[in-house]
Amino acid sequence: MKAITLLLLIVPLLGCADDPSEKNMSWPRKKLFVDTTINIIDTSTKSIHVFVALCDNKYQGIVPVGARMGNGQDPVNNLYWGWGYGIKTYFRDSKEWTFIRSEKKAYPVLERLLFKNKNSSYYLIADAYDGRNMKDCITNYLKSAAGMMNDTVMNAGQPIGINGNSRLLGFIGHNGLMDFQLNQDFTNSDQRKRDCIILACYSKNYFAKFLSQANANPLLWTTNLMGPEAYTIHDALSAYVKGESPQNIQLRAAEAYSKYTKCSVKAAKNLLSTGW
Repeated sequence: MKAITLLLLIVPLLGCADDPSEKNMSWPRKKLFVDTTINIIDTSTKSIHVFVALCDNKYQGIVPVGARMGNGQDPVNNLYWGWGYGIKTYFRDSKEWTFIRSEKKAYPVLERLLFKNKNSSYYLIADAYDGRNMKDCITNYLKSAAGMMNDTVMNAGQPIGINGNSRLLGFIGHNGLMDFQLNQDFTNSDQRKRDCIILACYSKNYFAKFLSQANANPLLWTTNLMGPEAYTIHDALSAYVKGESPQNIQLRAAEAYSKYTKCSVKAAKNLLSTGW
């Protein structure tokens, strides 16, 4: 086990502060712009791009966690990145993914990771956004889902699609749409339908309008409060890269969430919804 007992006690309290419209919920509490047209990509290479809004006690409306875990300007110790169940640590320790490199990026992305799946042609790109820049993170995520923001990264001379050039786009973190509104339109710009995973509290309620505009496929999103740690998306991707059905992807994610948060698989499936 990577995490200490204290973390297991904290996990259900992560995510969002109380939703004012749901005060008595029984579920546990708790200048980057790219607009390119690079589309010449080896179609045998597939990619997943995950946007991680670092946990931030100061700048996000969350139930506070420990000071180091909740410092959104420090990816090394952040709950959703460098901590035991953070994206960086969890995927580096995974037997299913090979770590390729880490690199610094233009603010507000503090670090980018590149992994290669050991059993498929999929690459995983993960970006850690400064926790105070939640709006940039969500905006860039939705632009990517709509095909308004497309780019590539290079690995050994091979272009790998990121943003809207990815097959699947993931968002991990606090649901910033509970704290602010986006008045931007995210209408799909290229007729491509991208798969999306959004692990944040009440993401189905808050992101549905924008994913509909983007003509995106909500592969996995949430109906209640949750702690969006890496094990959930990790096991969902284990099924995804094998080409399994949305229902199997949902089940794999629910089983992981159930295991680590000690809730029933049924409750986890009710939390983690697939499709519209």
